[in-house]
Amino acid sequence: MRLLLVIKKENVDLERPVNKLNNFLVLQKKIQIVLTLLLLGSFSQIKAQERVPFDQGKKYILAKVSVVGKISFNEQTVVTFSGLQKGQEITVPGEEISSAIKKLGKLGLFDEIAFYVNKVENDSIYLDLDIIELPKLNEVKIVGVKKGKIEGLIKDNNLTKNKIVNENLITTTKNYIENKYKKDGFYNTKVTITTTPDTIAGNQVNMLVRVDKGDKVKISNIDFIGNKQLTSSQLRAAMKDTKQKNFIRVFKASKFIPEKYKTDLEKVVAAYKEKGYRDARIIYDSVKYNKQKNMLAIKINVEEGNKYYFGNIKFLGNTVYSDRLLNSYLGIKKGETYNGVLLEKRIADKSKPDAEDITNLYQNNGYLFSNINAVEVRTVNDTIDFEIRVTEGPIAYFNKITVVGNDKTNDHVIYRELRTKPGEKYSKEQLVRTIREIGQLGFFDPEAIDPKFKNVDAAAGTVDIEYNVVEKGSSQVELQGGYGGGGFIGTLGLSFNNFSARKLFDKEAYKPLPMGDGQKVSLRLQGSTYFQTYSLSFSEPWFGGKKPVQFSSSISYSKQFLNNFVTRTVDRSRSFNIFTVQVGLAKRLTVPDDYFVLSQSVSYQHYDLNNYNTGLFTFGNGASRNLAYTIGISRSNKGVNPIFPTYGSEFSISAKITPPYSLFNGIDYADLGNQEEYKLRATADATNGDANGQMIKKGDYLDSNGNKVSTYQEAAADPAKVDQKKYNWLEYYKIKFKGDWYTKVYGKLVLRTLTEFGFLGAYNQDRGVIPFERFYLGGDGMANYSMDGRETIQLRGYPNNSLTPVNTNGDPIGATIYNKFSMELRYPITLKQSASIFVLSFLEAGSSYPTFKDYNPFDLSRSAGIGVRVFMPAFGMLGFDYGYGFDALPGQTKANGWEPHFIIGQQF
Repeated sequence: MRLLLVIKKENVDLERPVNKLNNFLVLQKKIQIVLTLLLLGSFSQIKAQERVPFDQGKKYILAKVSVVGKISFNEQTVVTFSGLQKGQEITVPGEEISSAIKKLGKLGLFDEIAFYVNKVENDSIYLDLDIIELPKLNEVKIVGVKKGKIEGLIKDNNLTKNKIVNENLITTTKNYIENKYKKDGFYNTKVTITTTPDTIAGNQVNMLVRVDKGDKVKISNIDFIGNKQLTSSQLRAAMKDTKQKNFIRVFKASKFIPEKYKTDLEKVVAAYKEKGYRDARIIYDSVKYNKQKNMLAIKINVEEGNKYYFGNIKFLGNTVYSDRLLNSYLGIKKGETYNGVLLEKRIADKSKPDAEDITNLYQNNGYLFSNINAVEVRTVNDTIDFEIRVTEGPIAYFNKITVVGNDKTNDHVIYRELRTKPGEKYSKEQLVRTIREIGQLGFFDPEAIDPKFKNVDAAAGTVDIEYNVVEKGSSQVELQGGYGGGGFIGTLGLSFNNFSARKLFDKEAYKPLPMGDGQKVSLRLQGSTYFQTYSLSFSEPWFGGKKPVQFSSSISYSKQFLNNFVTRTVDRSRSFNIFTVQVGLAKRLTVPDDYFVLSQSVSYQHYDLNNYNTGLFTFGNGASRNLAYTIGISRSNKGVNPIFPTYGSEFSISAKITPPYSLFNGIDYADLGNQEEYKLRATADATNGDANGQMIKKGDYLDSNGNKVSTYQEAAADPAKVDQKKYNWLEYYKIKFKGDWYTKVYGKLVLRTLTEFGFLGAYNQDRGVIPFERFYLGGDGMANYSMDGRETIQLRGYPNNSLTPVNTNGDPIGATIYNKFSMELRYPITLKQSASIFVLSFLEAGSSYPTFKDYNPFDLSRSAGIGVRVFMPAFGMLGFDYGYGFDALPGQTKANGWEPHFIIGQQF
């Protein structure tokens, strides 16, 4: 029989830290009320129980605490967390029991906590701890939303199996989902959450989340009252996130979000300040909801005030930079219309971290602690005088530089890209540049790179920087299957973009492959019934480990058999083989600036034809060799996200050249057709005579009509023999230029402008321009397999290669010169680590020509269209474009019209 009952029940809700203090105060009060009086004596001495004050309890020696009830935790562990120890002196009722309940409550694991007195022996007391655990989550179902959204909601709310289910979890989940959909314009969203015990699992519950989004609440109209100097359209345009319903608008839907609405009201006032109306203000605003139409009506009453102008502007406190220099950065002159927004941006443009403003002028040169404020000192009529008060402060230096969050990438891969070095003068420009360089590595989520300032010490003039990064998947798998060239084509590609070659012999590093050193290894296999291609490449961005010199190498082998596209039969006795090897170096320069890269490479290709007569070349037996040196210079400062750049540009110009064999081999290529060994001869005995009645035997000379002639001087030149000699060692030069710009137009909307040019020339006109290395224009720009080193140029709205010069038979022969212009408007849907999605619209124009004489840069094939891109770390870039070709294809008279394009693995 129990001599004493000491009981306390507490509903635990410990995931809401703001309520902890209140819970403890209430807890203490309940303990004082609930704890009962200790009854002394034997069973015969038990009387009716009486309550005693909390502060008049009796002291005992704690002999034992036994945990009762169904629990999944170790009994001793529970007792340890309570803070009670065997042999401890406790007071019943008293603070020790109260403290134990609080400690167990803080764990957030129990629904009820109760202490009972089991027995008392002399001055020793035995307690029973009776606890009931909170239920755990078994499974969760969400209804009322799209299937694609369910996983994200579960992840965002951390609704994982065995998660402790309490009122706080239910409330926060409910509020999160409701607020999420309210931000999307579903202002009437209602969420109900119910839990039911699982009949199989012990102490587990199943959660059902019902989401009723209702209809999206839109804004029927936004009306302004009192505006005379600015039109209502101008003021509505100033409201960036609060828009009235307009079916023409594509990128910004009509929805009402209270927080953004308040910000937009500030932007309305800012619009007046940009026009000189410094005193403009909003007198009142109203938002009325029409339940029947499910729409909002907004009215905004403004008071414009008078128009002002800039007066005298003086600088005070500046010792490092002169008034003249600061005035050039400010760019505001006396008498100009007052523009408060412009004044703020010229002092500190918060929208651009690398803006050319006065604050960045100081911060880029060490003055981290500088402070610049514009103060109105005098207003006369409509003119305002300003003082720009500068507090320069001491020069700051970087002290400790750290990187956290790189779980896979080794430290040295990141640290070598940092532009902020310990001991160097603080520079905001170098800080921004470092963020870009880390993002360009491709190993981290560029949207999540966060430089944190720590231990900012103005007295010592030092600051610590901690770069927080989030790893993302950098390896990619390419799996393609399609129908082309009369058969199925399959592709398998593996790309490991953060490889570590030095760990190849470390067994523990295979998870599944050694990673972390920033190297890139790619393996690609492609094949069908009539061709196979194998390629392997490797690159090291810091060759030698000390300087940013990239080493790259690749090797590939292709084999194609003669394929009859009509009968779909393959003749494996006739083949065309290509072997390619290439090595290159690319060095980051410091002049003119360190955005420039000088790249050089040497490549060798061996083409081997074995009775392969297809019309692609004039000869079907023989070999061609392509030994070339490529040099290029490029400059890229686009950023910060390589998948979706929002600023910067990329320019490149390159030249690919071969040795001028014609200068030293002594061959007169113009006279090859007149030489005996290059004359046309019969390859077999003829069964019938020629047009002149002469019987033709193997080895006889033939004229261009196939008739027998007596001497080689009368015979025609054999094109196959002549071309075999001409192209035994390929001789050419190839010039390419590319310019790519990114400009933020409005909000997240980005304009990309692109121009390309390419030219393939010959040193010796008698030898002519080679049939290899040519340009093929039109289509999606995806190159499946190419036997002749061709470059496929994208021009959407037209079929693949359809804008390429053709021969007399209508077969594409490739262009020696082309130019292309493109404009894209891009808008991001999401730029999350798991998947980046953006939509685009485009305008393109381009043309290609067989020779330079035919070149006309204004005779272009034009197109326009829309598209979407999805980048997933494991699969690379995927996309779809739908373009309309405004011009006719060669040989046709009507516009090409609509053309779909699927993009797989293409560059960004």
